[in-house]
Amino acid sequence: MNDKPQIKLSETVVLIDAAFLNFVITDMKGYFEDTLQRSLQEIDLSILTTYLTLDAGITEGKNEVQFLFVYDKESGRLVHCRPSDLEKELNGVAFQSPYGEYSFASVPSEGMVTREDLFLDLLSIVADSADVKRMIVISFNEEYGKKVADALNEIKDKEVIQFRMNEPDAPGKYTVPIRKIVWRKIKFYCDAGIGDQS
Repeated sequence: MNDKPQIKLSETVVLIDAAFLNFVITDMKGYFEDTLQRSLQEIDLSILTTYLTLDAGITEGKNEVQFLFVYDKESGRLVHCRPSDLEKELNGVAFQSPYGEYSFASVPSEGMVTREDLFLDLLSIVADSADVKRMIVISFNEEYGKKVADALNEIKDKEVIQFRMNEPDAPGKYTVPIRKIVWRKIKFYCDAGIGDQS
């Protein structure tokens, strides 16, 4: 008998460690602002999430994509993003696009377990769900990457895409570098800003 909680999940689930996303966005925004010698716009989260799913293979249609953000006291807001408050603006909301419905749920670790433990627990629940056919994973690999890699290597009968900063020590068929995605997003804003000035 499975003692894990049974949660209704979408066919595609994107599990994101908000602290890692904040780290990457801050790093990339700082790099491009230094390079261009000007500040960049805030990131429209609906565009960023759409890019992530497109690069993970989502195509136009009636898809249901569920985003699960794991956060702690330090990462309760997504930096340089609109909307940004995980508790007040990005929990229990959704938007429609040509690619389907994108819904958002934010899960705090504060007062219960560490952010790492909560992420790994949710990863296990998503992996065990019969509802889920595609998993997109954005974890803080510099903090707990080996545990995530071990868990992902055990998953069967699901498409698994992991966005990362660097290639894993032992690459699996599920990996795509996350830096490509964030650079693409930041580059979009750089191009738009440069285009506006010409």
